[in-house]
Amino acid sequence: MEGVLVIETAPSQVFITPTAHGWNLLRARDGDGQWNVRLLQSLEEVVPLVSSEDELVLGLPLAAVLAQRFRLPTVDPAEFPEMVRIQIEKALPFSAEEVTSDFEVIEQNETESVISAVAVRNERLAEIAAPLLDKGIIPSQVTVYAAQRATTHAPKGRALFIYPEGEMLVSALTENGKVSLARMLDGVGPEQLQMELPQLALSAELQGVDASFSNVLLDESCFELKDMVQGIFSAPTELVGMETPPASVKLNLLPESWRRRRVQLVQRGEWRKRLIIAGAAYAAVLLLFLAYFGYTRIAIAQFDRLIARDAPQTQFIRDTETNWKALAPAIDPRFYPVEVLLHLSESLPSADVHITTYNQSARQLSVDGEANTAALAYQLAEKVKKNPGLQNFRFDMAAPRLLPNNHAQFRLEGKPK
Repeated sequence: MEGVLVIETAPSQVFITPTAHGWNLLRARDGDGQWNVRLLQSLEEVVPLVSSEDELVLGLPLAAVLAQRFRLPTVDPAEFPEMVRIQIEKALPFSAEEVTSDFEVIEQNETESVISAVAVRNERLAEIAAPLLDKGIIPSQVTVYAAQRATTHAPKGRALFIYPEGEMLVSALTENGKVSLARMLDGVGPEQLQMELPQLALSAELQGVDASFSNVLLDESCFELKDMVQGIFSAPTELVGMETPPASVKLNLLPESWRRRRVQLVQRGEWRKRLIIAGAAYAAVLLLFLAYFGYTRIAIAQFDRLIARDAPQTQFIRDTETNWKALAPAIDPRFYPVEVLLHLSESLPSADVHITTYNQSARQLSVDGEANTAALAYQLAEKVKKNPGLQNFRFDMAAPRLLPNNHAQFRLEGKPK
Protein backbone atom coordinates (compact mmCIF):
# COMPACT_ATOMS: atom_id res chain seq x y z
CA MET A 1 0.00 0.00 0.00
CA GLU A 2 1.35 3.43 -0.92
CA GLY A 3 2.66 5.54 1.94
CA VAL A 4 3.17 2.62 4.35
CA LEU A 5 6.51 0.94 4.92
CA VAL A 6 6.29 -2.18 7.06
CA ILE A 7 9.57 -3.62 8.37
CA GLU A 8 9.41 -7.03 9.99
CA THR A 9 12.27 -7.64 12.43
CA ALA A 10 13.17 -11.03 13.88
CA PRO A 11 13.03 -11.30 17.70
CA SER A 12 16.41 -10.55 19.30
CA GLN A 13 18.02 -13.39 21.27
CA VAL A 14 19.17 -12.36 24.72
CA PHE A 15 21.01 -14.44 27.35
CA ILE A 16 20.97 -13.74 31.08
CA THR A 17 23.58 -15.69 33.05
CA PRO A 18 24.62 -15.57 36.73
CA THR A 19 28.03 -14.25 37.76
CA ALA A 20 29.97 -13.88 40.99
CA HIS A 21 28.57 -10.39 41.48
CA GLY A 22 25.20 -10.29 39.75
CA TRP A 23 24.09 -11.14 36.21
CA ASN A 24 25.52 -10.85 32.71
CA LEU A 25 23.24 -9.65 29.90
CA LEU A 26 24.36 -10.81 26.44
CA ARG A 27 22.76 -9.42 23.29
CA ALA A 28 23.89 -9.89 19.69
CA ARG A 29 25.36 -6.78 18.09
CA ASP A 30 23.72 -5.86 14.79
CA GLY A 31 25.63 -6.73 11.66
CA ASP A 32 29.02 -7.94 12.82
CA GLY A 33 28.19 -11.18 14.67
CA GLN A 34 29.66 -9.90 17.95
CA TRP A 35 27.91 -9.84 21.31
CA ASN A 36 27.47 -6.97 23.74
CA VAL A 37 27.94 -7.96 27.39
CA ARG A 38 26.75 -5.92 30.37
CA LEU A 39 27.37 -6.76 34.01
CA LEU A 40 24.33 -5.91 36.13
CA GLN A 41 23.91 -6.12 39.88
CA SER A 42 20.35 -7.51 39.80
CA LEU A 43 17.55 -8.53 37.48
CA GLU A 44 15.81 -5.21 38.26
CA GLU A 45 18.54 -3.57 36.17
CA VAL A 46 17.86 -6.03 33.32
CA VAL A 47 14.20 -5.04 32.92
CA PRO A 48 14.73 -1.70 31.08
CA LEU A 49 17.15 -3.38 28.65
CA VAL A 50 14.84 -6.15 27.37
CA SER A 51 11.31 -6.43 26.00
CA SER A 52 8.58 -9.03 25.90
CA GLU A 53 9.38 -9.65 22.23
CA ASP A 54 12.97 -10.77 22.91
CA GLU A 55 13.86 -14.46 22.81
CA LEU A 56 15.11 -14.38 26.39
CA VAL A 57 17.13 -17.35 27.72
CA LEU A 58 17.52 -17.28 31.50
CA GLY A 59 20.37 -19.36 32.92
CA LEU A 60 19.77 -20.32 36.55
CA PRO A 61 22.53 -20.59 39.13
CA LEU A 62 23.25 -24.15 40.21
CA ALA A 63 22.21 -23.34 43.78
CA ALA A 64 18.62 -22.76 42.59
CA VAL A 65 18.10 -26.25 41.10
CA LEU A 66 18.20 -29.90 42.06
CA ALA A 67 20.34 -32.09 39.79
CA GLN A 68 20.25 -35.89 39.71
CA ARG A 69 21.91 -38.58 37.61
CA PHE A 70 19.90 -41.75 36.79
CA ARG A 71 20.51 -45.07 35.14
CA LEU A 72 17.36 -46.36 33.49
CA PRO A 73 16.60 -49.21 31.11
CA THR A 74 16.28 -48.18 27.49
CA VAL A 75 12.65 -48.42 26.39
CA ASP A 76 10.45 -47.23 23.56
CA PRO A 77 11.30 -43.57 22.86
CA ALA A 78 7.61 -42.66 23.15
CA GLU A 79 7.51 -44.05 26.71
CA PHE A 80 10.95 -42.92 27.84
CA PRO A 81 10.07 -39.31 28.87
CA GLU A 82 7.21 -40.54 31.08
CA MET A 83 9.49 -43.07 32.77
CA VAL A 84 12.06 -40.35 33.44
CA ARG A 85 9.36 -38.06 34.85
CA ILE A 86 8.20 -40.76 37.28
CA GLN A 87 11.78 -41.38 38.38
CA ILE A 88 12.36 -37.67 38.98
CA GLU A 89 9.18 -37.42 41.07
CA LYS A 90 10.36 -40.34 43.22
CA ALA A 91 13.76 -38.71 43.80
CA LEU A 92 12.50 -35.21 44.65
CA PRO A 93 11.30 -34.20 48.13
CA PHE A 94 8.48 -32.10 46.59
CA SER A 95 5.21 -32.86 44.85
CA ALA A 96 5.07 -32.81 41.06
CA GLU A 97 2.90 -29.65 41.12
CA GLU A 98 5.58 -27.73 43.02
CA VAL A 99 8.43 -28.28 40.56
CA THR A 100 9.31 -28.07 36.90
CA SER A 101 11.78 -30.63 35.60
CA ASP A 102 13.56 -31.68 32.44
CA PHE A 103 16.30 -34.09 31.46
CA GLU A 104 19.09 -34.77 28.99
CA VAL A 105 20.52 -38.11 27.88
CA ILE A 106 24.20 -38.40 28.79
CA GLU A 107 24.73 -41.70 27.02
CA GLN A 108 22.51 -44.51 25.80
CA ASN A 109 22.85 -48.02 24.46
CA GLU A 110 20.42 -50.80 23.66
CA THR A 111 19.91 -51.80 27.30
CA GLU A 112 20.71 -48.80 29.47
CA SER A 113 20.41 -45.02 29.45
CA VAL A 114 22.23 -42.54 31.65
CA ILE A 115 20.16 -39.44 32.37
CA SER A 116 20.97 -35.99 33.72
CA ALA A 117 17.77 -34.70 35.34
CA VAL A 118 17.28 -31.18 36.69
CA ALA A 119 14.36 -29.71 38.60
CA VAL A 120 13.52 -26.32 40.10
CA ARG A 121 10.85 -25.35 42.58
CA ASN A 122 8.30 -23.11 40.91
CA GLU A 123 8.19 -20.86 43.95
CA ARG A 124 11.97 -20.37 43.90
CA LEU A 125 11.95 -19.78 40.15
CA ALA A 126 9.19 -17.17 40.45
CA GLU A 127 11.18 -15.46 43.19
CA ILE A 128 14.31 -15.24 41.02
CA ALA A 129 12.46 -14.04 37.92
CA ALA A 130 10.03 -11.73 39.78
CA PRO A 131 11.47 -8.46 38.36
CA LEU A 132 10.94 -9.78 34.82
CA LEU A 133 7.51 -11.29 35.47
CA ASP A 134 6.24 -8.08 37.10
CA LYS A 135 6.87 -6.26 33.82
CA GLY A 136 5.28 -8.94 31.63
CA ILE A 137 8.65 -10.26 30.39
CA ILE A 138 8.63 -14.06 30.28
CA PRO A 139 11.72 -15.99 29.14
CA SER A 140 11.39 -18.29 26.16
CA GLN A 141 13.69 -20.77 27.92
CA VAL A 142 14.80 -21.30 31.50
CA THR A 143 17.87 -23.50 31.76
CA VAL A 144 20.92 -24.05 34.00
CA TYR A 145 24.07 -22.02 33.43
CA ALA A 146 26.28 -24.98 34.38
CA ALA A 147 24.70 -26.99 31.52
CA GLN A 148 25.29 -24.09 29.12
CA ARG A 149 28.97 -23.90 30.11
CA ALA A 150 29.43 -27.66 29.86
CA THR A 151 27.88 -27.80 26.38
CA THR A 152 29.99 -24.85 25.24
CA HIS A 153 33.42 -25.93 26.53
CA ALA A 154 33.22 -29.73 26.93
CA PRO A 155 30.55 -31.18 24.62
CA LYS A 156 32.37 -34.55 24.56
CA GLY A 157 34.03 -36.61 27.29
CA ARG A 158 34.24 -35.90 31.03
CA ALA A 159 35.38 -32.64 32.55
CA LEU A 160 35.43 -30.82 35.88
CA PHE A 161 34.20 -27.23 35.91
CA ILE A 162 35.15 -24.79 38.64
CA TYR A 163 33.71 -21.29 38.53
CA PRO A 164 32.09 -18.74 40.90
CA GLU A 165 28.35 -18.10 41.22
CA GLY A 166 27.38 -15.46 43.72
CA GLU A 167 29.33 -15.90 46.93
CA MET A 168 29.92 -19.60 46.25
CA LEU A 169 32.23 -21.67 44.10
CA VAL A 170 30.69 -24.28 41.81
CA SER A 171 32.46 -27.54 41.13
CA ALA A 172 30.57 -29.58 38.55
CA LEU A 173 31.46 -32.88 36.96
CA THR A 174 30.14 -33.11 33.36
CA GLU A 175 29.77 -35.95 30.87
CA ASN A 176 29.28 -35.24 27.18
CA GLY A 177 28.25 -31.67 27.95
CA LYS A 178 25.71 -32.72 30.64
CA VAL A 179 25.97 -32.07 34.39
CA SER A 180 26.41 -35.36 36.27
CA LEU A 181 27.36 -34.21 39.76
CA ALA A 182 27.79 -30.78 41.32
CA ARG A 183 28.73 -29.28 44.66
CA MET A 184 28.55 -25.74 45.97
CA LEU A 185 31.52 -24.58 48.03
CA ASP A 186 31.36 -21.65 50.45
CA GLY A 187 34.17 -19.25 49.64
CA VAL A 188 37.15 -19.86 47.41
CA GLY A 189 39.88 -20.49 49.97
CA PRO A 190 42.70 -22.79 48.73
CA GLU A 191 42.67 -24.86 51.90
CA GLN A 192 38.95 -25.59 51.66
CA LEU A 193 39.23 -26.33 47.96
CA GLN A 194 42.08 -28.80 48.57
CA MET A 195 39.79 -30.69 50.95
CA GLU A 196 36.52 -30.48 48.95
CA LEU A 197 37.68 -31.41 45.46
CA PRO A 198 38.98 -34.90 46.36
CA GLN A 199 35.72 -35.54 48.20
CA LEU A 200 33.80 -34.59 45.06
CA ALA A 201 35.77 -37.13 43.05
CA LEU A 202 35.14 -39.78 45.71
CA SER A 203 31.39 -39.02 45.76
CA ALA A 204 31.33 -39.38 41.99
CA GLU A 205 32.95 -42.81 42.17
CA LEU A 206 30.48 -43.92 44.84
CA GLN A 207 27.57 -42.88 42.58
CA GLY A 208 28.95 -44.77 39.63
CA VAL A 209 30.38 -41.73 37.84
CA ASP A 210 33.83 -42.14 36.35
CA ALA A 211 35.92 -39.39 37.98
CA SER A 212 38.85 -39.80 35.60
CA PHE A 213 37.97 -36.61 33.72
CA SER A 214 40.18 -35.60 30.82
CA ASN A 215 40.62 -31.98 31.82
CA VAL A 216 39.76 -29.39 34.45
CA LEU A 217 38.13 -26.15 33.28
CA LEU A 218 38.75 -23.24 35.64
CA ASP A 219 37.06 -19.88 35.20
CA GLU A 220 39.57 -17.15 34.39
CA SER A 221 38.36 -15.13 37.37
CA CYS A 222 39.84 -17.92 39.58
CA PHE A 223 43.28 -17.70 38.00
CA GLU A 224 45.01 -17.70 41.41
CA LEU A 225 43.67 -21.23 42.06
CA LYS A 226 45.13 -22.79 38.92
CA ASP A 227 48.37 -24.12 40.43
CA MET A 228 46.58 -25.56 43.44
CA VAL A 229 43.89 -27.29 41.31
CA GLN A 230 46.51 -28.66 38.93
CA GLY A 231 48.37 -30.08 41.92
CA ILE A 232 45.28 -32.01 43.06
CA PHE A 233 44.39 -33.65 39.75
CA SER A 234 46.56 -35.24 37.14
CA ALA A 235 44.37 -33.81 34.33
CA PRO A 236 45.50 -30.53 32.75
CA THR A 237 43.83 -27.35 33.99
CA GLU A 238 42.57 -24.86 31.41
CA LEU A 239 41.30 -21.33 31.94
CA VAL A 240 37.97 -20.51 30.26
CA GLY A 241 36.26 -17.18 29.83
CA MET A 242 32.66 -16.12 29.57
CA GLU A 243 30.69 -17.65 26.69
CA THR A 244 29.61 -15.18 24.01
CA PRO A 245 27.10 -16.64 23.59
CA PRO A 246 26.49 -19.88 25.54
CA ALA A 247 25.73 -22.94 23.45
CA SER A 248 22.12 -24.03 23.03
CA VAL A 249 20.94 -26.73 25.43
CA LYS A 250 17.85 -28.93 25.52
CA LEU A 251 17.08 -28.30 29.19
CA ASN A 252 14.07 -26.04 29.58
CA LEU A 253 12.60 -25.48 33.04
CA LEU A 254 9.94 -23.03 31.84
CA PRO A 255 6.73 -23.81 33.80
CA GLU A 256 3.68 -24.64 31.70
CA SER A 257 1.75 -21.66 33.14
CA TRP A 258 4.58 -19.36 32.05
CA ARG A 259 4.59 -20.96 28.62
CA ARG A 260 0.86 -20.30 28.16
CA ARG A 261 1.24 -16.76 29.44
CA ARG A 262 4.11 -16.13 27.04
CA VAL A 263 2.02 -17.39 24.11
CA GLN A 264 -0.75 -14.98 25.12
CA LEU A 265 1.71 -12.08 25.35
CA VAL A 266 3.23 -12.94 21.98
CA GLN A 267 -0.23 -13.10 20.39
CA ARG A 268 -1.15 -9.81 22.04
CA GLY A 269 2.03 -8.27 20.67
CA GLU A 270 1.20 -9.57 17.19
CA TRP A 271 -2.27 -8.05 17.40
CA ARG A 272 -0.76 -4.79 18.61
CA LYS A 273 1.57 -4.78 15.59
CA ARG A 274 -1.33 -5.50 13.26
CA LEU A 275 -3.38 -2.69 14.80
CA ILE A 276 -0.46 -0.30 14.45
CA ILE A 277 -0.01 -1.32 10.80
CA ALA A 278 -3.75 -1.00 10.18
CA GLY A 279 -3.76 2.40 11.87
CA ALA A 280 -0.78 3.53 9.80
CA ALA A 281 -2.48 2.28 6.63
CA TYR A 282 -5.71 4.06 7.57
CA ALA A 283 -3.78 7.26 8.32
CA ALA A 284 -1.97 6.98 4.98
CA VAL A 285 -5.26 6.49 3.10
CA LEU A 286 -6.78 9.43 4.99
CA LEU A 287 -3.79 11.63 4.14
CA LEU A 288 -4.02 10.60 0.49
CA PHE A 289 -7.73 11.40 0.49
CA LEU A 290 -7.13 14.80 2.11
CA ALA A 291 -4.34 15.49 -0.39
CA TYR A 292 -6.63 14.50 -3.28
CA PHE A 293 -9.46 16.60 -1.84
CA GLY A 294 -7.14 19.61 -1.48
CA TYR A 295 -5.80 19.13 -5.01
CA THR A 296 -9.37 18.88 -6.34
CA ARG A 297 -10.38 22.10 -4.58
CA ILE A 298 -7.35 23.91 -5.98
CA ALA A 299 -8.03 22.54 -9.49
CA ILE A 300 -11.70 23.58 -9.31
CA ALA A 301 -10.73 27.07 -8.14
CA GLN A 302 -8.25 27.33 -11.00
CA PHE A 303 -10.88 26.23 -13.53
CA ASP A 304 -13.34 28.74 -12.07
CA ARG A 305 -10.78 31.53 -12.58
CA LEU A 306 -10.19 30.42 -16.17
CA ILE A 307 -13.94 30.29 -16.85
CA ALA A 308 -14.42 33.74 -15.35
CA ARG A 309 -11.53 35.08 -17.42
CA ASP A 310 -12.93 33.61 -20.68
CA ALA A 311 -16.61 34.33 -19.90
CA PRO A 312 -16.83 37.52 -22.10
CA GLN A 313 -15.34 35.71 -25.11
CA THR A 314 -17.60 32.71 -24.53
CA GLN A 315 -20.69 34.94 -24.30
CA PHE A 316 -19.67 36.76 -27.51
CA ILE A 317 -19.41 33.43 -29.33
CA ARG A 318 -22.82 32.35 -28.04
CA ASP A 319 -24.45 35.63 -29.05
CA THR A 320 -22.85 35.40 -32.49
CA GLU A 321 -24.12 31.84 -32.93
CA THR A 322 -27.64 32.92 -31.93
CA ASN A 323 -27.56 35.80 -34.38
CA TRP A 324 -26.35 33.57 -37.18
CA LYS A 325 -29.11 31.09 -36.46
CA ALA A 326 -31.68 33.91 -36.52
CA LEU A 327 -30.31 35.21 -39.83
CA ALA A 328 -29.90 31.76 -41.41
CA PRO A 329 -33.35 31.67 -43.09
CA ALA A 330 -32.68 35.07 -44.67
CA ILE A 331 -29.17 34.45 -45.98
CA ASP A 332 -29.08 30.70 -46.56
CA PRO A 333 -30.20 29.83 -50.12
CA ARG A 334 -31.74 26.62 -48.87
CA PHE A 335 -34.33 28.70 -46.98
CA TYR A 336 -35.23 31.08 -49.81
CA PRO A 337 -39.02 30.86 -50.46
CA VAL A 338 -38.43 30.62 -54.19
CA GLU A 339 -36.04 27.67 -53.70
CA VAL A 340 -38.45 25.96 -51.34
CA LEU A 341 -41.40 26.45 -53.73
CA LEU A 342 -39.30 25.10 -56.59
CA HIS A 343 -38.50 21.91 -54.66
CA LEU A 344 -42.15 21.58 -53.58
CA SER A 345 -43.30 21.82 -57.17
CA GLU A 346 -40.70 19.19 -58.13
CA SER A 347 -42.28 16.91 -55.55
CA LEU A 348 -45.84 17.11 -56.87
CA PRO A 349 -46.81 13.55 -57.80
CA SER A 350 -49.20 14.65 -60.63
CA ALA A 351 -51.12 17.55 -62.06
CA ASP A 352 -54.05 16.54 -59.84
CA VAL A 353 -52.28 17.98 -56.81
CA HIS A 354 -52.46 21.76 -56.35
CA ILE A 355 -50.75 24.05 -53.79
CA THR A 356 -53.23 26.72 -52.77
CA THR A 357 -51.42 28.50 -49.89
CA TYR A 358 -47.74 28.84 -48.90
CA ASN A 359 -46.58 30.52 -45.68
CA GLN A 360 -42.96 30.75 -44.42
CA SER A 361 -41.38 32.33 -41.35
CA ALA A 362 -38.01 32.04 -39.62
CA ARG A 363 -39.27 29.12 -37.53
CA GLN A 364 -41.52 27.13 -39.87
CA LEU A 365 -43.35 26.89 -43.15
CA SER A 366 -46.75 25.54 -44.10
CA VAL A 367 -48.22 24.37 -47.38
CA ASP A 368 -51.98 24.08 -47.93
CA GLY A 369 -53.33 22.34 -50.97
CA GLU A 370 -55.92 20.10 -52.57
CA ALA A 371 -55.56 16.74 -54.29
CA ASN A 372 -58.08 14.70 -56.23
CA THR A 373 -57.56 11.83 -53.76
CA ALA A 374 -56.13 11.39 -50.26
CA ALA A 375 -53.55 8.95 -51.70
CA LEU A 376 -52.08 11.71 -53.86
CA ALA A 377 -51.75 13.91 -50.75
CA TYR A 378 -49.79 11.16 -48.97
CA GLN A 379 -47.58 10.67 -52.03
CA LEU A 380 -46.76 14.38 -51.98
CA ALA A 381 -45.72 14.18 -48.32
CA GLU A 382 -43.40 11.22 -48.98
CA LYS A 383 -41.77 12.87 -52.02
CA VAL A 384 -41.24 16.12 -50.09
CA LYS A 385 -39.51 14.26 -47.26
CA LYS A 386 -37.17 12.55 -49.75
CA ASN A 387 -36.39 15.62 -51.87
CA PRO A 388 -32.62 16.41 -51.50
CA GLY A 389 -33.27 20.14 -51.59
CA LEU A 390 -35.63 20.00 -48.62
CA GLN A 391 -33.50 17.90 -46.24
CA ASN A 392 -32.88 20.87 -43.93
CA PHE A 393 -36.60 20.72 -42.97
CA ARG A 394 -38.51 18.15 -40.94
CA PHE A 395 -42.03 17.78 -42.51
CA ASP A 396 -45.21 16.47 -40.90
CA MET A 397 -48.71 16.16 -42.37
CA ALA A 398 -51.98 15.60 -40.57
CA ALA A 399 -54.67 13.33 -42.07
CA PRO A 400 -56.21 15.02 -45.18
CA ARG A 401 -59.80 16.34 -44.92
CA LEU A 402 -62.18 14.84 -47.52
CA LEU A 403 -64.46 17.24 -49.42
CA PRO A 404 -67.99 16.47 -50.76
CA ASN A 405 -66.54 16.04 -54.24
CA ASN A 406 -64.15 13.35 -52.82
CA HIS A 407 -61.17 15.67 -53.17
CA ALA A 408 -58.78 15.88 -50.19
CA GLN A 409 -57.51 19.06 -48.54
CA PHE A 410 -54.11 18.72 -46.86
CA ARG A 411 -51.71 20.81 -44.77
CA LEU A 412 -47.97 20.08 -44.81
CA GLU A 413 -45.85 21.75 -42.10
CA GLY A 414 -42.07 21.94 -42.03
CA LYS A 415 -39.60 23.09 -39.34
CA PRO A 416 -35.87 23.71 -39.77
CA LYS A 417 -33.72 20.90 -38.38
